[in-house]
Amino acid sequence: MRSPTGFFLILGASTFYLYLLSTSLRPTRGRPATLSHLQPGEEPEEGRELKFPSDLDELQELAEYLQFYKREHPSYVLLLFCSAYLYKQCFAIPGSSFLNILAGALFGPWLGLLLCCTLTSMGATCCYLLSSAFGKQFVVYYFPEKVAMLQGKVEENRSSLFFFLLFLRFFPMTPNWFLNITSPVLNIPIAQFFFSILIGLIPYNFICVQTGAILSQIQSLDDIFSWSTLFKLLAIAVVALIPGTLIKRFSHSHLKLDKTDLGIPHINGRKTM
Repeated sequence: MRSPTGFFLILGASTFYLYLLSTSLRPTRGRPATLSHLQPGEEPEEGRELKFPSDLDELQELAEYLQFYKREHPSYVLLLFCSAYLYKQCFAIPGSSFLNILAGALFGPWLGLLLCCTLTSMGATCCYLLSSAFGKQFVVYYFPEKVAMLQGKVEENRSSLFFFLLFLRFFPMTPNWFLNITSPVLNIPIAQFFFSILIGLIPYNFICVQTGAILSQIQSLDDIFSWSTLFKLLAIAVVALIPGTLIKRFSHSHLKLDKTDLGIPHINGRKTM
């Protein structure tokens, strides 16, 4: 294993870059002004600090704040979003669902989906490379039982490895971030790793992005029960069910899995998502 100094240098440089990028937007004082509070031509007050959202209220405020700047600086907001997304993925920081919803609110359902699928795959691959360079012994030392369990499953399904990786993304036996950092230890080829994420997380990303796009368009309770919104919610449900059903049927006949693996995923007796 290489010296952890290199990893901390990469982490520090990435954090500093993201900090500079986020502070280049004109901040606002106190509680951020939302779009509904701004008059035409009016800008937010100074003093706003950008941070990763931790709940839906913070997510809504951040979305409205960035939507304001996206009018005049769309390329800059796109760069900021991509950088923040890759930062979370590269360093295995949970909470990508909020950024997926934010993508739908900022960029719409289809561009948002394309961005999330691409950034998820790229960021997870960077995480794979960082783990391969700096984290193999760390992962084995701190998670020996979980690594051994995954290693056994991977070896049993080595002949259908790509479909097994898709199965893990649709029905995670372990969280996605943990699978990203353990994949180098499991000797999973990086190409199969990349495309399994690109394809396997499409339903999850679609649900989150569509949710963000819908929420950004809802102004009243009447909008929730409109035919347009109900149709979109139905489409989300179909997209979520069909791929999972197909891969589950494939797993019965091609993959070597326990019966418990085909139900709700658990690890250490608890459900993980």
